[in-house]
Amino acid sequence: MKLFDVYPLYDVTPVSAKGIEVWDDKGQKYLDFYGGHAVISIGHTHPHYVAKIKDQLDKMAFYSNSVQNPLQEELAEKLGKLSDCTDYDLFMCNSGAEANENALKMASFHTGKAKVISFKNSFHGRTSAAVATTDNPSINAPINQQQEVTFLPLNDFEAFEQAITSDAYCAVILEAIQGVGGLDEPSTEFYQFIAQKCKENHVVLIADEVQSGYGRSGKFFAFQHHNIQPDIITIAKGMGNGFPVGGVLLHETFKPSYGLLGTTFGGNHLACAACLAVLDVVENEDLIANAASLGAYFKEKAAEIPEIKNIKGRGLMIGLEFDFEVAELRKKMIYDQHVFTGSAKNKKLLRFLPALNITKEHIDLFFEALKTVLR
Repeated sequence: MKLFDVYPLYDVTPVSAKGIEVWDDKGQKYLDFYGGHAVISIGHTHPHYVAKIKDQLDKMAFYSNSVQNPLQEELAEKLGKLSDCTDYDLFMCNSGAEANENALKMASFHTGKAKVISFKNSFHGRTSAAVATTDNPSINAPINQQQEVTFLPLNDFEAFEQAITSDAYCAVILEAIQGVGGLDEPSTEFYQFIAQKCKENHVVLIADEVQSGYGRSGKFFAFQHHNIQPDIITIAKGMGNGFPVGGVLLHETFKPSYGLLGTTFGGNHLACAACLAVLDVVENEDLIANAASLGAYFKEKAAEIPEIKNIKGRGLMIGLEFDFEVAELRKKMIYDQHVFTGSAKNKKLLRFLPALNITKEHIDLFFEALKTVLR
């Protein structure tokens, strides 16, 4: 049997890692400024994280949701406090895509409707990937067998109001900072307008924080930059620092019932141990403040490079836009400078999504490598 070949792969085989440093099978060291699409939130093989995982493995890695799991309750309490979302309930699942599927399902159950509003260049999981990147901002296409999604232009007040007042929609799902799409953001005025219109029209507002959550933007959740309160928040990626896990935060106005949602692996003991370790490190090392501070430092350094035409994003979720496509630049950064970076649908954008505990020295190394390649 061979692998089903759907990903273009760089000729690099990582075998070990620590912090933001990665070594391949030839002994070459790389600096990881991408972290697998914002997955590595506290650095590779953080000692506290490794200890928590090993301790849980010595006890038990997994059991189904048919029994009590005190780790889930501990995680819900700690997550609520650190995120300032104590008036939400936690449902655990396996990935960001599954988190968004469950959020949309809840919105449909809650309203009795099926249609969903999202925004051009957004990405909410593989079920909507093909339509999320379309050039047609108003295309309708299935999310699953029951639901269809309308993609509107971001920050278009008129188009949004016309759609949401049609009384056809169960949910609006929105990234406060678009990930795969290229780090575009709703303005604060637009996000607050969305929240207001959702409330007026009894539509569920879903904040997709799968990439932008867990401190990456300089606040625990990126929507918190805009002073709004979503009905549902979806999380994953940095939540487990590489362990596959996702979650849905549902405002306490949603009432649970047995059988409403389900999962096989979601919230297993090992996943909870990984998530608790991440929150411990985020809290103890003050990583949210570090993300805000180093994001500002990164932008200062980027502003010194004339080839960079635009700087997008917040905290340590940043994109550098050039006047040329960056595919060749990324290759040179990997093969010549041994630095990992990311791409986006915007082919002129280089993405920077490192662990939240990087230092100014790491950022200096990044820009030294970038300047060398640009020369």
